[in-house]
Amino acid sequence: MAYPAVEQGERLNRPAGIRSVRLGDIRVSYVPDGAVQLKPRAMFPDTTSEVWAARPEFLGECGNLVASIGGLLVENGDRALLIDAGFGPQSWPPEADGPRGAIHGGAVLDSLAKIGRRPEEIEAVAFTHLHPDHVGWAWHPAPGGDQLAFTHAHYLVSEPEWAQHNLLEAQGMAKEIAGLAPRVRTVADGQEIFPGVRMRITAGHTSGHAEYVIASGKQRLIAFGDAMHSPIQVEHPAWSSAFDHDPIRSATHRRRLVAELGEPDTIGFGNHFADVVFGHVRRDGDGPAWRPLDA
Repeated sequence: MAYPAVEQGERLNRPAGIRSVRLGDIRVSYVPDGAVQLKPRAMFPDTTSEVWAARPEFLGECGNLVASIGGLLVENGDRALLIDAGFGPQSWPPEADGPRGAIHGGAVLDSLAKIGRRPEEIEAVAFTHLHPDHVGWAWHPAPGGDQLAFTHAHYLVSEPEWAQHNLLEAQGMAKEIAGLAPRVRTVADGQEIFPGVRMRITAGHTSGHAEYVIASGKQRLIAFGDAMHSPIQVEHPAWSSAFDHDPIRSATHRRRLVAELGEPDTIGFGNHFADVVFGHVRRDGDGPAWRPLDA
């Protein structure tokens, strides 16, 4: 894969386009849907203004973190799996209070078409968790009709995540849960869901948050969902986000994850990692840091 020859700082404050990586017989592609602005101090409560003043490369012109929103397409021959389904064809204004700025989606179907996949070819949609920016296209009808876009797909959710879906309904996600429910199949920790793809439960961001480990040939890729929202957390794994259900558990897992991403032949996929969604963890004199695949 090749990124434009620009400074990493520019890539850290813009959303990603379509990116693809080959792992043996498997091709994985980032499928853009939209983006969200995140207010850095509110998003990471353990940080200070001085922290961000020293790291301006992570902030866009408005002083916010720019986070991509999309999914990960996994292709093995004629078969196709999608991990997470973006925000869907909608936009929300910034929160008056809280960490989230403006958010928009809507591009997943067009992105799939550019990759050469029709939504009806997706055999399953697997979710890292059930927040709105990960389930959007799974419950919204396809444009111009009342049928769901992924007409033949099962929806794969970790057992503990689905077990608490009633709490999400109480938090304002009743429409989303009702749209998902008829197709949901729950998945156990460690279960293979697609050739070369296993789910593992990594609670912390939500009570049933999942990661997906994709392995083929000598390489593996870890799609770690919202275990991290920004590459700066690779350098500071103790920084949990304001959205984390259990900040202590999230930080404990993140430390292990950063170490694992530093192992040989291991690629990370950060759904929200601006325009550096695929990368490795590398250590230098200052500790671990995120390095895009071409850097």
